[in-house]
Amino acid sequence: MIDIKAVNYQDSEQAQQLVYLLNQYALDPMGGGDALAEQVQLELAVKLADRSDTFSFIAYDDDQPVGLVNCVEGFSTFAAKPVMNIHDVVVLPTHRGKGISTLLLNEVEQLARQRDCCKLTLEVLQGNKVAKASYLKFGFAGYELDPEMGQAMFWQKKL
Repeated sequence: MIDIKAVNYQDSEQAQQLVYLLNQYALDPMGGGDALAEQVQLELAVKLADRSDTFSFIAYDDDQPVGLVNCVEGFSTFAAKPVMNIHDVVVLPTHRGKGISTLLLNEVEQLARQRDCCKLTLEVLQGNKVAKASYLKFGFAGYELDPEMGQAMFWQKKL
């Protein structure tokens, strides 16, 4: 049975599980293929605990961590309400195809509704067909403000 638990970043066991799961994602081609930097692994849970706008859930299968979702709350100026951004979705390869990402997303949606968020957002790589199918099934879609202007794109500038 899969159990979903909110992460207490100050709990050393959950902090280790969070870093382990995120590192497994980082090592996957969809996560870039490289391990998290050692400094990130050491500091991540502490830095998340210092913030009031971050939330994580871990999925457990018989007390073994098998999935993770990390979220960061933002704000929509168009709606004057919070927005919940799903920053990472991780399911270990041994547990993919079992609906774990849907269970994690359900928890996020419930939290977002409790916090009066106007929407959930996430990013997904074009080539990640499995994740895209899962997100579409959950109700996500690309968005546009005006059909003539096309869909929004997610860009970055590393600092």
